[in-house]
Amino acid sequence: MRHTHGSVEVVCGSMFSGKTDELIRRLVRATIAKQKVQVFKPAIDIRYAVEKVASHAGSTYDAIPVEKSAEIRDKLENDTTVVGIDEAQFFDAEIVEVVKELANKGIRVIVAGLDTDFRGEPFGSMPMLMSEAEDVLKLHAICMVCGDNASRTQRLVNGNPARYDEPIVIVGASELYEARCRVHHEVPRS
Repeated sequence: MRHTHGSVEVVCGSMFSGKTDELIRRLVRATIAKQKVQVFKPAIDIRYAVEKVASHAGSTYDAIPVEKSAEIRDKLENDTTVVGIDEAQFFDAEIVEVVKELANKGIRVIVAGLDTDFRGEPFGSMPMLMSEAEDVLKLHAICMVCGDNASRTQRLVNGNPARYDEPIVIVGASELYEARCRVHHEVPRS
């Protein structure tokens, strides 16, 4: 079943906020509705499984790993009506054009990713994807310091906050990152 109009939905937030769980929930609903679903993820993300998107809570969904966003065009099957894209912040800048093209073809595109990096700054193409979206859902985790809503991702190095000049991309989970609120998010400068 093809949609009459394509659309872009973005699910964003800090690490441990449930972005991938929400993406999977939407994909499962589309599958139940007998829509043809394809899911893509950056090949760099091999934390849980190479050919699955996986949440920290253990939910999974089959996915196609790609090195560059242009590969999504090449691997898209003709009858696909819903495309899921996980960890969108790790894709090259062309992801924005790819997502727009898919939506303009009548495909429902559901994108999940971190809206900010460990510094608390906009991450990759996520701001552009959010501006293209018909629907944006920002999820929150729980601050590991005070228990309030967390909207930031704290990177840790030997148990201490990572310095501002550290590399932006280091793929990891709870051993390197934790959720923090604005008050407890720390990014020391040199």
